[in-house]
Amino acid sequence: MKYVILTLISAMLLSVSWPTYGVPFFIFFALVPLLMMEHGISKFSSYKRKSWMVFGLSYLCFVIWNVVTTGWLYGSKNPDGSHSLMAVLFPVLVNSFLYSLVFQCYHWYKNAQGTYWGLGFLIAIWMSFEKFHLNWELTWPWLNLGNVFAEYPKLIQWYDTLGATGGSFWILLINVLIFYTLRTWEAGRKRKDLIRNSTIVAGLIVLPMLISVIKYNNFHEKPSGQVNVLMLQPDLDPYAEKYSKDSITIQNNLLTLAENNSKGKIDYYIAPETALPGRGSISETAFEKSLLLNNLKGFLALHPGAVFATGISSHRFYTGKETIPKEAYQVNQGLWVESYNTAIQLAPQQKIQVYHKGKLVPGVEIFPYMSVLKPLLGNAMLNLGGTVASLGTDKERMAFTNPYNKGRMAPIICYESIYGEFTTDYVKKGANFLGIMTNDSWWGITEGHKQLLSYARLRAIETRREIARAANSGISAHIDARGEVTADTFYGDETTLFAKVNLYDTMTFYTRAGDLLSRISIFALGFLLFYYLIKRVQNRMKKA
Repeated sequence: MKYVILTLISAMLLSVSWPTYGVPFFIFFALVPLLMMEHGISKFSSYKRKSWMVFGLSYLCFVIWNVVTTGWLYGSKNPDGSHSLMAVLFPVLVNSFLYSLVFQCYHWYKNAQGTYWGLGFLIAIWMSFEKFHLNWELTWPWLNLGNVFAEYPKLIQWYDTLGATGGSFWILLINVLIFYTLRTWEAGRKRKDLIRNSTIVAGLIVLPMLISVIKYNNFHEKPSGQVNVLMLQPDLDPYAEKYSKDSITIQNNLLTLAENNSKGKIDYYIAPETALPGRGSISETAFEKSLLLNNLKGFLALHPGAVFATGISSHRFYTGKETIPKEAYQVNQGLWVESYNTAIQLAPQQKIQVYHKGKLVPGVEIFPYMSVLKPLLGNAMLNLGGTVASLGTDKERMAFTNPYNKGRMAPIICYESIYGEFTTDYVKKGANFLGIMTNDSWWGITEGHKQLLSYARLRAIETRREIARAANSGISAHIDARGEVTADTFYGDETTLFAKVNLYDTMTFYTRAGDLLSRISIFALGFLLFYYLIKRVQNRMKKA
């Protein structure tokens, strides 16, 4: 029973640490009860199948954590209006399994190599897993540990050096050291060792926070310019209005919202993800002839010096005479189509700038590992009113240049704002502010849209770029380069948000180096596995 209690304590501590409702300081010892559970079962229990017991209890812990923090996924709806059970079951059960598998590998390695080698292995494999979870087709980095301090930007200003993945390393290291301190106290009861180890732990917690507060209070970087941005929040019901109203009505409402709130000079109008055309999509081979896009240009003609950036659904046809992308699907004999979640920027007399979303939502915008999973699962994509086929992507990021000023906007689309190193690629392309276009109203009034906004604050710190975030139903926000939300809207309002956005050109160490600690951890993991194999070979040779 005590092992179950330890497991439940870890689950509770992980859950209550999470933004936006939680107290993140619990995360520093949230894994300690789980480590105590594993150690107790491995060393002192009489269970016959100890590994199965460790796996089962760790899975229980991670399921509870996933349900409490991401259970809002149940807010997703099927086309018939019912809540989608699959939308929450699949991510929760699979993600929990992956975390348990990581913990199980730690259990096996620790039993083979000893506690101290095992603790180093835990940090290396957990960091490697988080990096892997950022890049494969089933990517779901929502619960990466470094995200936990998103609501406390004053304490994590050093993320501009090591990023949110550096935060994960920090948290794992503290948990391991606290467990080590408890183990050495239990083994020797030496007060001197306890005081020394506790001091080290306290220093490693406090010192990065102290450095961060100093950086926060001394951030005086001069911007290279400033732009006036009007973020549009049309508040279209993503399940009904968005796909039942005709495109012209949707656009007229959007432009009326923009016109009625255009007070003074506006440099940028930014609309949310897939704000147009509503139902259907716009052909990319006919952008110049599109009535909707020409209407936007007509609006801009009345507002000289402004550009209009918006999310759209778009597509491109292929006849077979050219290379057909793997994401394209056949619609007629000799005709294929590839669909995109797209960001565009328009200016009169200028070529439309186009970017296709590069990080797609698994199960909604991409069928992960289709060749393997589709024969097993069938057409299991979640239909949230759009296509159930995998979307096409751009392989590289880009920055939208502005013909009227120094603004160079990163056209970040919704889910992409979770990814730190990915976001730095926009900055490397010259972006001096981040424009996030999002429609995170699929889950209603839940933690979903709040957490996604919170994670955007991490991107501001990592890149030292201000953010203009236009959300369909909210929360639209202006975030400064220190990760502070300086202005925002209420969820569910049809409104706009005006902001004077500062432009910055310097690149942070994190922008240049990316997830450095993750790559080091991958090398460390390889070394630890190689060391284990070499040692096994040496032992066999001695026995022989």
